[in-house]
Amino acid sequence: MDSPLWIYCVGISAQVFYTGRVFVQWYLSEKHGRVESPALYWILSIIGSMILFFYGWLRNDFSIIFGEYLSYYIYMWNIKAKGLYAKTPKIVPIIQVLLPVVVSIALFKDIPQFAQTFLKNDDVPLRLLILGTAGQFIYKMRFVYQWLYSVKKGQSLLPLSFWVIAIVGSLLIIIYGIIRHDWVLILGQFGIIASARNIMIGLSNKIKNVQKSN
Repeated sequence: MDSPLWIYCVGISAQVFYTGRVFVQWYLSEKHGRVESPALYWILSIIGSMILFFYGWLRNDFSIIFGEYLSYYIYMWNIKAKGLYAKTPKIVPIIQVLLPVVVSIALFKDIPQFAQTFLKNDDVPLRLLILGTAGQFIYKMRFVYQWLYSVKKGQSLLPLSFWVIAIVGSLLIIIYGIIRHDWVLILGQFGIIASARNIMIGLSNKIKNVQKSN
């Protein structure tokens, strides 16, 4: 189950960006007394996702790769919703769109080999793979919910339910990481603290709004 140190360093670098987004969002939410969805949160998200995708490939871990697929393009949608692509060279979003496609072609060019490496990995038995994939699915589905909610509202937002889903997914990933001996995944769930705090801020803000309306 263990990998060379340099591979873990790749994973840690991805978690640095993910942790950075947590602190940025958390700080601004505390500062303004409401749950914020800052542009920098989404920039750090897509950078971290690109690196973590590579880490999952190096670890032969389908659950990580699967999880990143679920949220990658939603990160891009939020960046677009913030108007950031209008300020960047046109080649940037093109590269970002094509990256998962290129990686997918590389992964699936030999289906039997892919199945042997990722789905029949002795280090990740099927039951463990299902657990890890379920954790990643739930954790990343919060972004699908966030996207649907934001589209309905016409702007990039981080609703209360987003953080509830995050906590459930985080707990499953932590359990998976402990069994898998993957401390990169475990450390990456530091955001569960920020998720809990955002729920508190969101509920407090809702209570204040109700009191004002009365």
